[in-house]
Amino acid sequence: MQTSPYGSWPSPVDAALAAAHDGRPEWVGFVGDEVWWTEPRPAEGGRRTLVRRRADGREEPVLPAPWNVRSRVIEYGGHPWAGAVVAGEPLVVFVHFADQRLYRYEPGTEPRPLTPVSSVGGGLRWAEPQLMLDLGEVWCVLEEFTGDGPTDVRRVHAAVPLDGSAAQDSDAVRELTADRHRFVTGPRLSPDGSHAAWLAWDHPRMPWDGTELVVADITPHGTFHDLRTVAGGPEESIAQADWSPDGRLLYASDRTGWWNLYRDGEQLCPRDEEFGGALWKLGHRWFAPLDSGLIAVVHGSGSTTLGILDPETGELVDAAGPWTEFAPTLTVHGERVVGVGASPRTAYEVVELDTRTGRARVIGAEHDDPVDPIHYPEPLIRTFTGPDGRDIHAHVYPPHHPGYVAPGGELPPYVVWAHGGPTGHAPLVLDLSIAYFTSRGIGVAEVNYGGSTGYGREYRNRLREQWGVVDVEDCAAVALALADEGTADLDRLAVRGGSAGGWTAAASLTVTDVYACGTILYPILDLAGWGTGETHDFESQYLESLVGPLAEVPGRYAERSPVEHADRVTVPFLLLQGLDDVICPPAQCERFLSRISGRRVPHAYLAFEGEGHGFRRSETMIRALESELSLYAQVFGLNPPGVPTLELTR
Repeated sequence: MQTSPYGSWPSPVDAALAAAHDGRPEWVGFVGDEVWWTEPRPAEGGRRTLVRRRADGREEPVLPAPWNVRSRVIEYGGHPWAGAVVAGEPLVVFVHFADQRLYRYEPGTEPRPLTPVSSVGGGLRWAEPQLMLDLGEVWCVLEEFTGDGPTDVRRVHAAVPLDGSAAQDSDAVRELTADRHRFVTGPRLSPDGSHAAWLAWDHPRMPWDGTELVVADITPHGTFHDLRTVAGGPEESIAQADWSPDGRLLYASDRTGWWNLYRDGEQLCPRDEEFGGALWKLGHRWFAPLDSGLIAVVHGSGSTTLGILDPETGELVDAAGPWTEFAPTLTVHGERVVGVGASPRTAYEVVELDTRTGRARVIGAEHDDPVDPIHYPEPLIRTFTGPDGRDIHAHVYPPHHPGYVAPGGELPPYVVWAHGGPTGHAPLVLDLSIAYFTSRGIGVAEVNYGGSTGYGREYRNRLREQWGVVDVEDCAAVALALADEGTADLDRLAVRGGSAGGWTAAASLTVTDVYACGTILYPILDLAGWGTGETHDFESQYLESLVGPLAEVPGRYAERSPVEHADRVTVPFLLLQGLDDVICPPAQCERFLSRISGRRVPHAYLAFEGEGHGFRRSETMIRALESELSLYAQVFGLNPPGVPTLELTR
């Protein structure tokens, strides 16, 4: 064991390795007996491809570059593909990111467009496709821009002909519903095809605030009629709906304060746990009914696991295995359940549970240790006490290296990570970006501040009208607690976050003196601008609940915005931004920097062509990680080997 200062330990986890393993498999589904899913390709411009697992266990990518299977509906996207076996061969429809058209693909052929291009605003976008082979159609959520503004948009259910007749003629698209709600999820069809159920909501609500569960009758010709709302409301969030094999309506509602499962209005398994979550993408699935009548569920408090629920008895049996987090993507076929799970020792991988045997196994995107796992961080699940005695949940990752220790008496630097959302959650999973720091001797604390999902509606509601207050206070409380207990060096604390976490990081630098520096990624910095046209439609009125009605409390928007208080920033910072970001646009960063100019605060601004909200290209992620480490090295007096120096301007 060698002795060397924190932050100077040599590590096999370099930025290129972390970038290569960024992202996760997503959107699992069955095509016949085969399991298919989408998978990231950071080295190929950040595109996502389709992967199929053949019956013999072989995995193979289905679509070569430049095909990119990803929807932009509500900008965060949704389930982008569907497939079936026709005449013994796969038939797949998918959304291509570049033009957002829906394409038809059969192996051995080039994908053929099914939908037209629109020159208006953001064009036509599609999500949650469902093949309706008897009708010769694919049913989807259609997002249509009606003007050039980000909120000039309507969303309806629509039927697209599978024969390609709508590729040049938008009139061939058949709308199934009128645009009576601002937002809708894809329709879930009852087993006999006679009913459809979906979720709907309107501004200023977000789906975790309140949604409506709508049911419609379907005629044999595939038209909807007799639409009615059967559950939900302004203060009840229904996260998902589906049907049991015998035609009863299943849904996850938080009417008790926790997202629990219901069948025709009857609570199935009352628990202070979540059986649903925040609907950031259309098509998220936390439960899936099996032909046997059992229900596969992703559930938990804080972390999540995969289980099988017997709705008749309420008995819930969890799958055995190392996974501590399951993503909200489930699919079932017969007695097979497939999801995407991860743990602190494994990245996300495709997991299959056989309900007949109870056996769970990895069947795709299997985790393969790129370095000896002895270098992985070892998380501690902690609950801290914040202002007013409130609980704050966090994952603490101390510095860790198998061959190095710091000199006696030296305390380590720590970086507090604020997750995005802010109605989001930091999962307890292996993240090589965290290992990149901990293996060099820099601790990381991921804070699930008030407002995070996973701990019930009351915890989530702590952030109502308190964004920029509760999140900032909770992160600071964790940082100071780590210093007070002797875990972290009080003088070497940093804050870091992206998107809404970037807001929290920037706000923390303007209203606290806790941190010696900060890393701010694709942030919100100007509330008034973001709330009056500088973001996309989905979140355009999010601030009405996070901050308060703009018309009633305009002063609060200025009071909390980092751009209005740039003069309070006195410590070095790194600002990272994608130039194609329509959610948190570069204009906000530029406005912030203009107000920093001349104040001699050391900082760096890196803006990346071709990147949107969240970085997907390996070269971007490498530059971002190395620059972040260089910032900490310069501010904390560290000497990490082999890291390019980030030039800080004043």
